Amino acid sequence: MEGASFGRQTGIYFKKVARIAMTEKVWKYLVFSVIISFLVAAVVGDNMFETKEDTKSGFFALASACIWIGIFNSIQSICKEHDTIREEYRAGARLSSYVTANVLWQMVISFIQSVIILCVCLIFIDFNDDAIMLSSHIEYFITIFLLVAGADIMGIMISSIAGTATTAMTIMPFVLILQLIMSGVLFQLDGWAEIIAYITFSKWGMSAFGSIADLNDDRLELRANIELRDEGLPFEIPYKDQDCYDHEVGNLLLCWGCCVAVALACYGISILCLKIKNRGS
Repeated sequence: MEGASFGRQTGIYFKKVARIAMTEKVWKYLVFSVIISFLVAAVVGDNMFETKEDTKSGFFALASACIWIGIFNSIQSICKEHDTIREEYRAGARLSSYVTANVLWQMVISFIQSVIILCVCLIFIDFNDDAIMLSSHIEYFITIFLLVAGADIMGIMISSIAGTATTAMTIMPFVLILQLIMSGVLFQLDGWAEIIAYITFSKWGMSAFGSIADLNDDRLELRANIELRDEGLPFEIPYKDQDCYDHEVGNLLLCWGCCVAVALACYGISILCLKIKNRGS
């Protein structure tokens, strides 16, 4: 492929990646997304939009599922072909074309999976219809897609860094744990932890979900206040609004934009890592 343009090489690699994916039964990733989204939606569906805690927990589970599905798609996509990549690089192949083709193919898979996830969720969850810009279903879909696709590209990055498939699968749990911790749901983040959270998909995905659902709205009460009222007690626990859940256009666009920015950074790091690995070829 020496001398071929970036676009031509990307097209050739895209066809190759698609052909390999079909041979390796790509449908199993779609089935996996059905199973995971079904389990999550079935468990959290009844309690969503009942209280602030239940709604936040439900979105946390959904965001976690999206990230898990996305990274599982691509965690071994690059590392298992390092030897082939090296040989083709010596023959004049562009590493940027190779990574771009993989990203484009994964975007196709991520889009289909996002449709599946939303459709399964709609069976169990009665999403609010108080949209910010578009239909709330479209806004939820965009958020789901950005999480799945972003995590997918992050998986490509890890696969580019890792030397073997075993190493990639060893790294994967640590990355997922980091994403869960930095979402801001399980723990209050301060200092350096808050800074790290800005480069995670979980934080921006949760903020987008919370913004669309308007978690700061008084219509959603704290579970503790409902229990206090049921017991006839006259006082309530105050709730402090969180800026990241503001039901505003600017906030939602910021969340989506940051997801895209982190994904682009992962894309660039993937190319850089492959160039470093093959610089002596």
